[in-house]
Amino acid sequence: MKKFDIPHYFRSPIISKVKAKRKLDDPRKKDFSPTEITIGNTTFIISRHFGFCYGVENAIEKSYNAIQDNPDKRIFLLSQMIHNPDVNEDLLSQGIKFIQDTDGTQLIPWSEITGDDIVIIPAFGATIETKGLLEEKGIDTVTYNTTCPFVEKVWNRSSKLGQDDHTIIIHGKKYHEETKATFSHSKENGPSVIVLDMAEAEILADFITGKRPVSEFNEKFGATASNGFDPENDLKKVGVVNQTTMLATETQGIADYFKQVMIEKYGEENIKDHFADTRDTLCYATNDNQSATLQLLNKNADVAFVVGGYNSSNTSHLVELLEGKFPTFFIRNKTELIDEKNIRSFNIHSKTLIERKDYLSNKDGLRIIITSGASCPDVAVDEVIQRLLELRGNNVSFEDLVL
Repeated sequence: MKKFDIPHYFRSPIISKVKAKRKLDDPRKKDFSPTEITIGNTTFIISRHFGFCYGVENAIEKSYNAIQDNPDKRIFLLSQMIHNPDVNEDLLSQGIKFIQDTDGTQLIPWSEITGDDIVIIPAFGATIETKGLLEEKGIDTVTYNTTCPFVEKVWNRSSKLGQDDHTIIIHGKKYHEETKATFSHSKENGPSVIVLDMAEAEILADFITGKRPVSEFNEKFGATASNGFDPENDLKKVGVVNQTTMLATETQGIADYFKQVMIEKYGEENIKDHFADTRDTLCYATNDNQSATLQLLNKNADVAFVVGGYNSSNTSHLVELLEGKFPTFFIRNKTELIDEKNIRSFNIHSKTLIERKDYLSNKDGLRIIITSGASCPDVAVDEVIQRLLELRGNNVSFEDLVL
C-alpha cells in the first residue's frame, strides 16, 4: 500500500513501534488480537488496527501539499477535512479556512470564493451540486480533491445499481457529509433513499410488503428520498450501500434483511431479479478497526479509552462496541484527562461532554484498553498513554521501549 508524506508531528514513539512490530509479525493482517504492553504498574491492551487509514493519510498529504504549493493563494476546505479536531486546528493555524461547518452551515459565502482560490475537497467527497458550483467559478476540482477511494467505490457501486434498474438504499446518517455526497451521486443514477438503522430499514420494508400504505411514505422518508420516489414501483429491485464509517455488521445486517424480505415477497428462485449483493462497499479500514475492537472484548480489562473527534462516526461506533463490556471513555486527546480523579468524556447517546470522577483506579496491574478512530493521529494515542502513566506515577523513557 502507498506510503504517504504526512507531517512528522502526527507520528509517535510508542504506537509507531507497536504497529511496525505487528506489521512484521503479521504482514497479511490475519491476526486481529490486540498487543499487550506492561509499563510499570499498568498494562495497556492496544487494538490491532486503529488510527489513520489510507483515505485519511491521502487527504492529509494533499492538504499540506496545497499549503506548500500555493503560498500566495487563499486556501479553503469545503468543510472539516477529516473529523479530528487536532488535525483541523493545525490546518486552520496554517491559514486554511472552512467554507462550511460539518452540518452544512455556511461559514464563508460562496460569493466570496473566486477562481483564483484553492478549494480542497475533503475525504468525505462533495455533492455533485457543490462540485458544479466550484467548476462554474473556474476552480480546479481535481488537483486537491482528497475524496477517499473507498467512498468513490460506493459511488461507483451505486452507479452500477442504478444502471441495472435497482433502487439504491443508503445506510448512513443523512446529515453526514459523506452520506450527503453519496446520495447526491446515487440519485443521478437511480431512485435513492437513506436509512439510519435497522428500525428505519424495517419501516421501509413495510412499504415493500404492503404493510404500510404508500400515502405514509413521504412522512417517513420524504426528506431522505430522491425526488419523485415512487414506493410502489421503486422498491421492486433494491441494493444496499453504506456510509463507509457505519458499523459494518449493521450494514450487512440491513442488506441481509432486505434480501430476506425480497425472498419472502418474490421467492428465492427470483431473488437475483430483485436484490443485488453489495457487500463489497464496506470500507476495509472500518471493517478492520471494528473487527479488532471485537477482539478487545475477549480480554479482561478495567477500563477502556477511545481517542478521536467527537463528530467522528467511525470512532463513535468503536465506543458503542466497547461500552457494553467495559467502563469506556471517549476523549479527543490527553487534555480531557484532567487529573487522576477527574476526566471529561463524550457521551455518544446524549451528545454531550460530561465530567466524571474516580475514573482511574490506583491498583497495581491496572489493565487499560486503548484504541482510536480512523481520523485520529497516532501521536494523540501516544500522548494519552503517556498522560495515564504520568497520572499513575510511572516515569518511563519511551525511546528505550522494547516490544
